[in-house]
Amino acid sequence: MKPHIFLFVIISIVLSACGPRSNAPISVANNAPPNIIMIVVDDLGWSDVGYNQSTDLFETPNIDGLAQQSLRFTNAYAGAANCAPSRAVLMSGQYGPRHGIYTVSPSARGDARTRKLIPIKNQRGLKPEVITLAEALRAAGYKTGHFGKWHLGDDPDTQGFDVNVAGSHQGMTFHYFSPYKLKNIDDGEEGEYLTDRLTTEVINWMTTKRDAPFFAYLPYYSVHTPFQAPTETIEKYVKKGIGDEKQATYAAMVELMDANVGRILNTLESESLAENTLVIFTSDNGGYRMSSFPSPLRAGKGSYYEGGIRVPLLVRWPNKIRPSTSSLPVINADFFPTLLSFANAEQPKHALDGIDLSEPLLEPKNPEPRDLFWHFPVYLQAHHSPTDQGQDPLFRTRPGSAIRSGKWKLLHYFENDDYELYNLENDVGEQNNLAEKFPDKTRALQDKLQMWRQEINADIPTELNPDYNPTYNTNLIAKQKLETP
Repeated sequence: MKPHIFLFVIISIVLSACGPRSNAPISVANNAPPNIIMIVVDDLGWSDVGYNQSTDLFETPNIDGLAQQSLRFTNAYAGAANCAPSRAVLMSGQYGPRHGIYTVSPSARGDARTRKLIPIKNQRGLKPEVITLAEALRAAGYKTGHFGKWHLGDDPDTQGFDVNVAGSHQGMTFHYFSPYKLKNIDDGEEGEYLTDRLTTEVINWMTTKRDAPFFAYLPYYSVHTPFQAPTETIEKYVKKGIGDEKQATYAAMVELMDANVGRILNTLESESLAENTLVIFTSDNGGYRMSSFPSPLRAGKGSYYEGGIRVPLLVRWPNKIRPSTSSLPVINADFFPTLLSFANAEQPKHALDGIDLSEPLLEPKNPEPRDLFWHFPVYLQAHHSPTDQGQDPLFRTRPGSAIRSGKWKLLHYFENDDYELYNLENDVGEQNNLAEKFPDKTRALQDKLQMWRQEINADIPTELNPDYNPTYNTNLIAKQKLETP
């Protein structure tokens, strides 16, 4: 070998030996795009999974096992406190004022005599010009499949999905046992359980997708009402001491959902798909508060207290995302830019309100602190006043906005320009309103909230409702409070 060639070989070997080690930071761009499975359970409360519960009533061994293999977020939030608006935030990466979906129509709910303002009109479904997460991933070469509840349009196959099973504008099923009487799904054998069927559909689909990465979106109809489950599973929870049959049925539905999550995880292993599949498990909003299942969080679905918007969130990607716990506040708008980053996909040119969490997920470090926002310029009537724990017993929430900034959370109610300030670090149950005690902090968060509303062009209801009766409203609130145990 000639001397100069020999020297070149030696230098190349030395440089190679000194190259990056396996513990170097993981680069998203240098990895093959992962498969993505996003499991979104309907109305599953933050405390309604085994690893978060304050009792031993819920049985979720598969989710608990997934939690041990995942990055577990303790401060994860839905973009809204009920179904359609939360899913709109997830699928668009945008806060409510950008797409106009604030609730499940109509926006004027509850007794008209108790509503001081004319609420902002609600947009029903995502407009066609909104680029969805599925559309962005499909443009990047992903196969996309939808299995379950869509609630954002007539058919998700017009909004980015190659395959749609059971998705439509419909926000719930009335029949968990076949015949389902749902659009875009054939009935199974009589008595087949919908959660089982949707899981079978997604398993059959994803195991055939070997030629390209896939995005499997699995928004279960469960555990939304009506509460329906096999009798033998319900009886199991009655024997565990849940006296209310509906609540025992709810616990049974949680167990059956968990069993199907286990089926998916087992399939990933048996099909050698687990290592390059990103699994996300979360809920679309808080659950209905129930007496059998105590929670440290205040209120539930439909409320902008923590029980309505804080949700479980697990993210697993073996050998990429290190199993641990994160207290970083995140929101489901973050899925859009984060998953596009993992997919090496082009970020859309329209505004995104979420942030790319790919680097914090891959490395144990947090991004710069940022504030989270919610805007709800509509009314949502009470569900069950004794357990709703709303601002008053007539509504789960009245029109308003909220901001979380670090450990602080400020709620602003528009009717009477009321403010509530909570320190979530030592009052996660939001029992002590500190707005008067800390006026400087209250004003600072007021300014942030107002600036955000101006920047995003949020509609604020100001028109007075001619049917409003202040005396009737006050008396009815007082009567309801007296009747509440």
